[in-house]
Amino acid sequence: MRNRTSAPTGTTARSPRRLRPALACAALAALALTACGAEKPDSDRSPGSRADSAGSQQGVAFTEMLQQVAQQCPPSAPPQAPPSGPAQTSPSGETPPADAVEPIAPTAGPEVELNARDWCASNLHEERITQALWNLADPTPAKVRKILNDLGYIDERIHDLKQSGTATRFLLDLRDQGGRLCLDGSAAGEQTVVDKCVAPATGPFTPGERTA
Repeated sequence: MRNRTSAPTGTTARSPRRLRPALACAALAALALTACGAEKPDSDRSPGSRADSAGSQQGVAFTEMLQQVAQQCPPSAPPQAPPSGPAQTSPSGETPPADAVEPIAPTAGPEVELNARDWCASNLHEERITQALWNLADPTPAKVRKILNDLGYIDERIHDLKQSGTATRFLLDLRDQGGRLCLDGSAAGEQTVVDKCVAPATGPFTPGERTA
């Protein structure tokens, strides 16, 4: 009669074949937990961090828009001073090309405080904003803000947006690279007007003298 040896019942005598799968499962679980802790989905981020990220992206896009507009200006080419001699006229029947007329530098008023880059870029900003607001019916502050946002002007650079009769007034802080440019606008359909103004070189935005 053979003696039978009962199988050990303790945990220290488990078969190696059963131990390996258990260790593998434990390792995979640890890796999964590590991955979940290292990378959180956007839904787990605080509202403040998401708002800061969105604001930073808008600020970058705004700066890029300002640079793109300014790139249309001639490099290192300040506006020409008004001619001192007699005015020259074109021969009868001839129309000078549109690009033949150089912008005339201002000699008085707040515009003289703008550098050449801002003076040139301001004309482009005025044109693109005026065209966008020209056919706007019932220009309420909400509608004007949306159009300005669509053009790339962010909320933190839009000031004093308010209704004034049938028009909506607004100010834009376009200071960049040490410039002092701002715009003073009035959205009123075909009576829309956008003018240059001068802001302080540093500090909070408070427009200085405004153009007439």
